[in-house]
Amino acid sequence: MTSITVLAGGVGGAKFVGGVRALAARRDLDITVVANTGDDLWLTGLRVCPDLDSIMYALGGANDTVRGWGRADESERVSAELTAYGVGWPWFTLGDLDLGTHIARSAMLRDGLSLTEATSRLAARWDLGVTLLPATDDEVETHVEFVGASGAVETCHFEEWWVKYRASVPARRFVQRGIEHARASEAALRAVTGADVVLVAPSNPVVSIGTILNLPGMREALESTPAPVIGLSPIIGGRPVRGMADHCLAAIGVETSAEAVGRHYGARATGGVIDGWLVDEVDAQAAAPLGAEGLPTRVVPLWMTDDSTTAEMVVAALDLAGV
Repeated sequence: MTSITVLAGGVGGAKFVGGVRALAARRDLDITVVANTGDDLWLTGLRVCPDLDSIMYALGGANDTVRGWGRADESERVSAELTAYGVGWPWFTLGDLDLGTHIARSAMLRDGLSLTEATSRLAARWDLGVTLLPATDDEVETHVEFVGASGAVETCHFEEWWVKYRASVPARRFVQRGIEHARASEAALRAVTGADVVLVAPSNPVVSIGTILNLPGMREALESTPAPVIGLSPIIGGRPVRGMADHCLAAIGVETSAEAVGRHYGARATGGVIDGWLVDEVDAQAAAPLGAEGLPTRVVPLWMTDDSTTAEMVVAALDLAGV
């Protein structure tokens, strides 16, 4: 059996993991997903974990494929009632079924369970076919620093910048609040150091994968793991596969291109975090310069149109890893 650990963000990460799981029907795979928790927040007294839930719902077959997030066949009566009371964020609507997840999680956390333990209990309801882990049990939330209308520097939670402002306000920088007292969870670190191969999903390289990598202990785990680490580009033809990663990359001074993101991650042999990089056919010109810099780069179709197509991307990643 081949042990695969995937570092992933939310909706895009869920699509990628769906392809990894589809491949398991042909190959004997043990799959662990380490999910970004930087989008997490307390809202209306509940602990909301958008990326964990997006992956759980998608793999459990309960996600809303039309909206791309949340539960299918949702109603929103509770959110409407909360808005009537002036509670919460009216632009951040949580469906009634989704709220059931957040209530259950919050009850578990208040009973003393870690986020890893609570996630395991929530996931046990669904036939995920993977082990789903939060990147950390500590509360490390991503906030965005930007210049407000008054000209003063302001900050807001990442979800407010992403959902309410649609990233229309240029970010000055991203801040992981609480990271100085945090650490990647022991389960997540074991998943990285004990894997046969680590895959970096084509998720947002700044606020999804970047947040995971910034957790104390995670880079050290990637440096020390004997497993090859293979990344897949979230940029195709100069545009994000999904979401607004271009706005996030601009904030850290990285060009929105497959080549630039590959260079941003960097080869482990020269102090980076990956051993190989997959780019789409339209970005074939990136392979030679990255290869010359010590980062083996393979050109393959990277559009995740369905699980079977995504599974072929995973096959290419495993081939590059020599697994």
